[in-house]
Amino acid sequence: MKNANASSLTVTQLERKLAAADAENARLLALMEKKEAQWEATKQSLFEQFRLALERQFGPSTEKYRVDQRDLLINEAEVAVDEEDSDASACDAVADDATSEIITSAKRRTRGGRVALPPELPRIEVVHELPDDARYCHDDGTALKVIGEEVSEELHVVPARIEVIRHVRRKYACPLCEEGVNTAPAPAKLLPKSNASATLLAYIATAKYQDALPLYRQSQIFARHGAEIPRNTLARWMVQVGERITPLIDRLRQHLLNASLIHMDETTLQVNQEADRSASTASYMWVQRGGPPGQQVVLFDYAASRAGRVPVDLLGDYTGRLLTDGYEGYAEIVRRNGITHAGCWAHARRKFVDAQKVQPKGKTGKADWALNQIRKLYGVEKQAKALEPEARQALREQKSRPLIDQLRIWLDKSLAQVLPKSALGKALHYLDNQWPRLIRFLGDGLIPLDNNPAENAIRPFVVGRKNWLFSHTPRGAHASAAIYSLIETAKANGLSPYDYLQYVFETLPTLNEDELSTLLPWQWKETLPV
Repeated sequence: MKNANASSLTVTQLERKLAAADAENARLLALMEKKEAQWEATKQSLFEQFRLALERQFGPSTEKYRVDQRDLLINEAEVAVDEEDSDASACDAVADDATSEIITSAKRRTRGGRVALPPELPRIEVVHELPDDARYCHDDGTALKVIGEEVSEELHVVPARIEVIRHVRRKYACPLCEEGVNTAPAPAKLLPKSNASATLLAYIATAKYQDALPLYRQSQIFARHGAEIPRNTLARWMVQVGERITPLIDRLRQHLLNASLIHMDETTLQVNQEADRSASTASYMWVQRGGPPGQQVVLFDYAASRAGRVPVDLLGDYTGRLLTDGYEGYAEIVRRNGITHAGCWAHARRKFVDAQKVQPKGKTGKADWALNQIRKLYGVEKQAKALEPEARQALREQKSRPLIDQLRIWLDKSLAQVLPKSALGKALHYLDNQWPRLIRFLGDGLIPLDNNPAENAIRPFVVGRKNWLFSHTPRGAHASAAIYSLIETAKANGLSPYDYLQYVFETLPTLNEDELSTLLPWQWKETLPV
């Protein structure tokens, strides 16, 4: 009896052990499947990152596809000429056919061609006459009369010329009493203790901050023209100019903070000598843009960090509308001031473009559907561009809201179907996280669809940074921000940056605080001396 019970107990124990072992095996198998899925997701994520890295390094920088690789050739001039010759040959070959003749003439009208020279450029006439002995008739010797003229134009460039302006100040004194000498006053200068004219300062600033020409190269160019100006002298002038125009920048800031909508963005900047920070530590250049059409203001500001306190300092008591990318550093000022915070559809679209790049070639997927839907939103905005805010909002309610509703339904369904760490998953989660800000444009006709105005304003700085690489000190970074502000504000209002800077540098020293408004870009031409 005891043996039977022992045997039964042993069987029961074995069954329990087997069941426990099976459960453990199942748990381990599930764990392995989970790990394999994680490894597969990680592998896919790394593969997508590799593909995107190749695209960023070697692919076209534009988000548009099918860039003609011939545009990237170093011998583009020769290729262009060859294409024109081949087009001409093709046109001649089909000239006998009536239909082809029409096509040929159209091609000949649009192919190549000489661009008309701008009529506003100054003209210098050079008259070419016949020799004296050719101005008489060969038959009867009668003097020939002018019956017309053949005119052709060519573009002529006068190379830069450096010259010295001597300011001679006459002194007057009484020849009898010989007391008291009166000297003509010195002209007002932006930098009183330097020998740089307003024209030279405007030239240097435009070359560096608009054309991205580093100061050491400008120093070399000046040397070739016979003027030895060390790079550190040029740098000192630019720092002093940036500090001297600060009152005008403050006046522009007052105008900006009265705008109904402000765009903001930021990008990195390296400053070599900054207290308690290593030279490799990233600092930031912030940009703000706003104002009505024809009175746009673009302001650059240097800050050592990207923290939320920077927008707080820059925006102050502003309570209007703010359009940014998805960076959360703006949350504090939005919450504190009750600002209407809108998101950027261009950033959301860009992430789906990345997801599209890592799709298998020749296949379409969810990224294509999202991009097509966003494209339709931009199509509505194109129709609404010229409308007043109320009409724009009504059109969005009619055409954009159904697109947004479709996109939301698709997004909720897709979030559960895509790995979060994949390129598509990141695009979906970004869209989901930013959704409340992205759809804010539906209820306000003054809010645009994206933050492109700020990105367009900051792009020249990013391009220039590739050439001059860094700022030496925070003082130089602040000065650069001020000069960039004037240049980009001038461009935003359709002005020539060089002409505007030259006028500001000449006029600013002659004005008091109350007269600074006359230097605002939209009043510039009205304030020019006759």
